[in-house]
Amino acid sequence: MTAGVLLVPNRSVEHVVDDAVEQASLAHGAGVRQVWLGQQLDLDAVAVAGVIGAMVPGLAVGTSVVPINPRHPLIVAAAAQTAQSASHGRFSLGLGLGVAPLEEPTFGIATDHAAQRLREYLTVLRAVRDTGTVDFHGAHVTAVDPHVMPVALPSAPPYPIYVAAMGPQTLRVTGELADGTLPYAGPRTLEEFVVPSIAKAAADAGRPSPRVFGLVSVAVTDDVEGATAVAAETMAMYDQVPSYQRINAREGVNSVVELALIGSAEHVARGLARYRDAGATDLLLMPIQSDREALRRVCELAAGIPRDEGGL
Repeated sequence: MTAGVLLVPNRSVEHVVDDAVEQASLAHGAGVRQVWLGQQLDLDAVAVAGVIGAMVPGLAVGTSVVPINPRHPLIVAAAAQTAQSASHGRFSLGLGLGVAPLEEPTFGIATDHAAQRLREYLTVLRAVRDTGTVDFHGAHVTAVDPHVMPVALPSAPPYPIYVAAMGPQTLRVTGELADGTLPYAGPRTLEEFVVPSIAKAAADAGRPSPRVFGLVSVAVTDDVEGATAVAAETMAMYDQVPSYQRINAREGVNSVVELALIGSAEHVARGLARYRDAGATDLLLMPIQSDREALRRVCELAAGIPRDEGGL
């Protein structure tokens, strides 16, 4: 099992990318082997991951996650190949289905037929990654290699593709076409639903066992009340999203805040062990508190989690 850490660059500083690199250097110095970045509208996660990969040698980087809407897969493939080259083969592409109530008014696009869109998207990404070319015409995605402008970067090693899949249809598509999943789900949901669903889909498609990341919001702190208040404020929006509501119901909680692990390092470590026991192959720790010392404590905890031989 590997344990990575999500970084959140400080948008209030003058040089945001420098701040991201500094956080990544702190994580690497603490013993963390992979850091992840989430996509928002103001900063490109794949680009920042590539910069970190180039500036912090030996540190693996990834995105958790880049929504597929409204990005064309050929554009995402080019960005992923660039980050893979910059990081010397240590980049992982994490994709998400997005949040319809946010994306539809923001971009003026339709987001229906999510599973089919994902299937077509992954088909294009894998064609470029695995064959170096593409000629695909789907109901939602068209991608054609014009040849005069190459779509593949031959020098970039293949990068793993993960999807934040949480429903039965998207888990099936992810198991068939991607390399694993990054669901924000508790240990009960992982054990009873996510792991068996994606494992069956991969096996039926004749593919290797997928990686399953346990995403966990954590704070290693003596101020449990204060950290819980921060979690409630920053995570409240997830409870309004239907896919997260269904996960909460499966998990038997009223809010995603109840899945956060807050307290001593020993308390958090015991909670993380439940994800391992539920079938997670890897962990992705998401710090609740944003100050450097809080990040250091989470990184030290992540670095202390035993790694298996198949990890990064």
